[in-house]
Amino acid sequence: MKKVKRLLAVLFVFTMLLSMTACGTKESEKEDSTSSNSADSDFKVGVIHIGDPADGAGYSYTHDQGIVAMQQELGLSDEQIIRKNNVADSDAAATRAAIEECIEEGCKLIFGTSWGYMDTMEELANEYPDVMFSHGTGYKSNGTNFNNYFGRIYQARYLTGIAAGLKTKTNKVGYVAAMGSENSEVTGGLDAFAMGVESVNPDAKVYVKVTNSWYDPTLEQQAAEALLDLGCDVLGQHCDTTAPQLAAQNRGVWGCGYNSDMTKDAPEAHLTAAVWNWGVYYTMTTKAVMEGNWNCENYFGGMADGLVDISPLSDNCAEGTQEAIDEVKAKIVDGSFQVFEGELQDNQGNIVCKDGEVLDDATITGGINWYYRNVVVQ
Repeated sequence: MKKVKRLLAVLFVFTMLLSMTACGTKESEKEDSTSSNSADSDFKVGVIHIGDPADGAGYSYTHDQGIVAMQQELGLSDEQIIRKNNVADSDAAATRAAIEECIEEGCKLIFGTSWGYMDTMEELANEYPDVMFSHGTGYKSNGTNFNNYFGRIYQARYLTGIAAGLKTKTNKVGYVAAMGSENSEVTGGLDAFAMGVESVNPDAKVYVKVTNSWYDPTLEQQAAEALLDLGCDVLGQHCDTTAPQLAAQNRGVWGCGYNSDMTKDAPEAHLTAAVWNWGVYYTMTTKAVMEGNWNCENYFGGMADGLVDISPLSDNCAEGTQEAIDEVKAKIVDGSFQVFEGELQDNQGNIVCKDGEVLDDATITGGINWYYRNVVVQ
């Protein structure tokens, strides 16, 4: 009997020890989880927009949709996203003030979405080494806390050029460009669009009108109307508002939008648009910074990554457009077709890419300062 009692006593003590150990483990896990959640809840992201996402379309809207997607994916609260809207990228003082406000509000990661923020962000990255800076559309970086990000939107522009080339009846396609040939981002995209037009319509010309502004609805409308007056019956664009698409609709012709699907804005005119899925980059980068393992490498994603695409073709497109685009898109995604490959000639007769060569990323992002052979500058 004594042996039984001793055995029961030993079992009781053993059970208590197990219980205490398990309890201690759970408490430890709970503390770790609480600590982690607290750290996550303190993390803030700043976003500098050149326009107002509330416009419901265009450049800033599309970037902000990516921020919203990131926020939902990572479970961040509204208080953890600090937005500064309508910050002119031509105003270095305003840019600095907006970014420093984000830092004062506790942001540890700041996205600057427009080209002109680049130099100011570079300066601030040196001044605030504990804050991570990620600049959209530029080319500068420091490898520690300042990188640049963009995407191969030229791939999507090539496809929208196919839609435009198949639709035009006058063989005059217009293009409203925010900047001139000094800006590789704009010029490379225009050239890709023009190549897409030529691939299905060798007789067509692409007429470009420059606004010298990323965001100006009035200038964009004026440029669009000037192109329409030339006889252009399809308008492409690299500018931030829907003004060119609305101008096309008002004249009873067609257009290819940019940044977001503009069919809802100009349903009688819109063919398709080169669009972004910025959530791919914003989610990846924010998660890495939060976890402390961001490598600060520059990012240049494309169709294969899901970062860029075209919006669904509207019923305004010419017959056969879907098939033509699908064929080329599949080759872009699998890597068997490169937009800037083989012998390419500019509109001055110069060979800018030799047969058998492919332009590298550095050239595409910073060295395309020429117009393709079917481009006419107005």
